[in-house]
Amino acid sequence: MFSASTKLLCSSHLSFTQNPYPQLLFSPKNQFIHHQKPVIRCARTRSKRTGKSRYPSEKRKLKLTQQTQTQIDKFKGYWRFFKLAVSVDKDPGKDFLDVSLALLEQVAKVLEFPVASMLPPEAFTVLRKSFDARKSQKEPKFVYTVELDVDKLLNMEPRTWDFISRLEPKIGLIEHTPHERVVGDLVNIIHDNKKSNSDGLLGENGHCSSSSSYKLPVTKTPKVAVVGSGPAGLFAALVLAEFGVDVTLIERGQPVEKRGRDIGALVVRKILQAESNFCFGEGGAGTWSDGKLVTRIGRNSGSVLSVMKTLVRFGAPESILIDGKPHLGTDRLIPLLRNFRQHLQDLGVNIRFGTRVDDLIVENGHVVGVNVSDSSGSSQFNSEKLGFDAVVLAVGHSARDVYQMLLSHNMELIPKDFAVGLRVEHPQELINTIQYSKLANEVRNGRGKVPVADYKVVEYVQGDGNNVPFTSQRSCYSFCMCPGGQVVVTSINPSELCINGMSFSRRASKWANAALAVTVSPKDFSALNFHGPLAGVEFQREFEQRAATMGGGNFVVPVQTVQDFMNNKLSGVKAANLHELFPVHITQALQHSISTFDQELPGFISNNALLHGVETRTSSPVQIPRNPDTFESTSLGGLYPVGEGAGYAGGIVSAAVDGMYAGFALAKRLDLYEDDIESIFGRTQNSGSAKY
Repeated sequence: MFSASTKLLCSSHLSFTQNPYPQLLFSPKNQFIHHQKPVIRCARTRSKRTGKSRYPSEKRKLKLTQQTQTQIDKFKGYWRFFKLAVSVDKDPGKDFLDVSLALLEQVAKVLEFPVASMLPPEAFTVLRKSFDARKSQKEPKFVYTVELDVDKLLNMEPRTWDFISRLEPKIGLIEHTPHERVVGDLVNIIHDNKKSNSDGLLGENGHCSSSSSYKLPVTKTPKVAVVGSGPAGLFAALVLAEFGVDVTLIERGQPVEKRGRDIGALVVRKILQAESNFCFGEGGAGTWSDGKLVTRIGRNSGSVLSVMKTLVRFGAPESILIDGKPHLGTDRLIPLLRNFRQHLQDLGVNIRFGTRVDDLIVENGHVVGVNVSDSSGSSQFNSEKLGFDAVVLAVGHSARDVYQMLLSHNMELIPKDFAVGLRVEHPQELINTIQYSKLANEVRNGRGKVPVADYKVVEYVQGDGNNVPFTSQRSCYSFCMCPGGQVVVTSINPSELCINGMSFSRRASKWANAALAVTVSPKDFSALNFHGPLAGVEFQREFEQRAATMGGGNFVVPVQTVQDFMNNKLSGVKAANLHELFPVHITQALQHSISTFDQELPGFISNNALLHGVETRTSSPVQIPRNPDTFESTSLGGLYPVGEGAGYAGGIVSAAVDGMYAGFALAKRLDLYEDDIESIFGRTQNSGSAKY
């Protein structure tokens, strides 16, 4: 669900992650020439966006414009009503996702129907529910998107006929569609795909779930290695296994059961397992995190909806399909991953935990296998060669040894922009009060009527050229906000210290935390004499080593109060002065932005607010070039780099979609599947067995 937000950040400003699916994602004096309120604006292109480059909102506007120009049958299909607002005192609360009388009253206003209680709730479906507590609103409210089944409404209440006859599409408010928008989970989509090919029959209303020409391999069963069991690797493995590929899933870390014990040892006893920690292991780096399922690649796209339905299939609550800002939490991710693993094993996937890929086996410019070794410490084997027809590389953004290995094969790696900064922590009660005022007592540690409050802020700064390497604009913004969470150490090396935030499903902790990140680019890397493809990695490592030294070792996090950071005074567990951590222009960008954030969130600067160092792994520091249609590496045949570690995703959902698309693309190359994946998910929106 949406919690209060001071300013909403437009996805186009997050330059460190780009849409990976082109076919388908107190200011120091004289340092800044701008000191402006954090006005959030979308970047505008000089030429008009067309086709697939349009934003989802632009596509909807175009669709509704075309709709008003054509004759529609108002009494068939479905009407959607957007931005239906219900005040907090009338709404049953954040956990109620059905149709209440208060919501029917808002629907009745749109229909201009005189008696809301006469409208049958069964004719309406809640598609989206979010919470809006912005200061610009008169009062906090829940905001709904509702779908009306016209046939059902007329059958149950014929007197609504005249009112439906007067309905007209309105951009952003009312939309008509001839078909119910439904989507199945990934397993059902592939199964329906096979079935439709085998019987050659169309489904209801002339639509089939997919019409690809699925074929079994004529010779041997293809063998594919998927390296990494994060969301990208899991979804790639799922697609390939469902198409009958002989899949081996290779994970250097441990399954969630053992991984949980290893993480506990790090948190409690400061014992780090180099291959089983917050970054490595089943589920990837997002498992011990907030489990956020928000995405900037199109929440209503067929591919995203399919991923969400697949998560529900494996144990996620159905509320994630409706919540405006869905999240799972670590406690829900762990059983979900066990169910996912069991399904893959039932399909015949060979899952090898505690196995590290040390090298690729390359012949004539084509990957034909991998060299692996035991990473579990059990010394079951020293080295082993495994042959494959293709390798999907889904290793995540912290597998730095893999980047180095790829360079040994003369692969092209491109340094990319990302962000670094500090993680700020406030008492959750303070954030609730800042965002909700008197309504804060309705939070009740995540069990109340309104969601635990969060925030999302951004500020733009530009140097004057005197004391900064360059003068181009950069942004400082909150990232990965974890309401009711905790700060955790995500190091993979004892000499380096990096942190992240995590929370459980109820978000019941007394603390809220978020990264305050500043965008950096290769110009920043070169200013510290870091050059070459892995300059961004060296840039990260430099500040992680500084943070470890400032904390005094043993994974002690250097901490400073926000007020002392603003005033350049010592404070914290190790009397840390975080001014000494980053170059001056990054530190001053953080100070400048924190000062502005305090104007938007009065109380943000407080002695009760702590800054922790250092947050460096907001996204991958490199991108591995690949063919946009086949997903195959442009440097090595048979290698398919996917997900966040390859530089094509920025979160659980976008990584899962990237892995899923790569799985379909590879299945097509293996002659197991011929259709265009875009057409599958396009058609899925108007057919299938389950509503989103």
